[in-house]
Amino acid sequence: MGSHVVDELIGLGQEVVVLDNLSGGFRANVNVSARFLEGSINDSELVKRLFEEEKFDFVFHLAAYAAEGLSHFIRKFNYENNLIGSINLINAAVNHETKCFVFTSSIAVYGEAQVPMREDVIPRPEDPYGIAKYAVELDLQNAKRLFDLNYIIFRPHNIYGERQNIGDKYRNVIGIFINQIMNGEPLTIFGDGNQQRAFSYIGDVAPIIARCVFEPEVYNQVFNIGADVPLTVNEVAKIVSQTFNVAPKLLHLPERREVKYAFSDHSKLKKVFGDQAKVSFEEGVRRMILWAKKAGVQSSKKFEDIEITKNLPPSWRG
Repeated sequence: MGSHVVDELIGLGQEVVVLDNLSGGFRANVNVSARFLEGSINDSELVKRLFEEEKFDFVFHLAAYAAEGLSHFIRKFNYENNLIGSINLINAAVNHETKCFVFTSSIAVYGEAQVPMREDVIPRPEDPYGIAKYAVELDLQNAKRLFDLNYIIFRPHNIYGERQNIGDKYRNVIGIFINQIMNGEPLTIFGDGNQQRAFSYIGDVAPIIARCVFEPEVYNQVFNIGADVPLTVNEVAKIVSQTFNVAPKLLHLPERREVKYAFSDHSKLKKVFGDQAKVSFEEGVRRMILWAKKAGVQSSKKFEDIEITKNLPPSWRG
């Protein structure tokens, strides 16, 4: 997601500095017109130095280890990366009087809420990933009250598209399916596959995130952002297979603990930014597959720092 937002900002004539530790992405994804630094938001001294040198007007915080299901089993890692790293950025933004801090949260903050999920629902996250995201939201609200740091919070969901890491077996189901088909493997599905999600094409989401800071009327608000139409995981597997022109080969694994139905309402966003959904799911998948065929099969790295093995899905042990 970050590389696409950078592209949009460059297109808007902005000077962009990118900080990324490349744990989930690739250096080649970064626009050559941006200044790139390989490093982590967990490195508070690096963050301080960078803010002192650059005097940023705006911060777009998209860094996270976004594996909801795995977050149950990597709790310390999750909070260090998704919460403490975020606080390092917020502290620096306050100290250097950043004009606006844009944070990509997640609909994981809602938990098992009534669908479609609305921004006025009280969040009750059900996994450590969602808890960390909501904690950052609360901290931004606090920073606004105490230090007048403007913020914009987006709650995206199930983003997919070109440049996504399709080799990560812990997250991004469409990428996982694409990689499995290109490897001649069956598509692995947890449970019965009737979980519902609305899958959001990156090309519909990135432009809105990039231009939001130039519309002060949206400052200090929270917006759901993404696709409206929910699909089951079974339906997604079928569409991805059909786009590859292969018969679906499914392998159902034991059910894991996850929210069954998760998709959101975007009425608030549309009132301000207009209807962002311009690319159909089928077209978005087609574009992603064309890119993936050129990029090639990617291999999944085993997460080496599992902290809890109790109830860890067997497919994540190897």
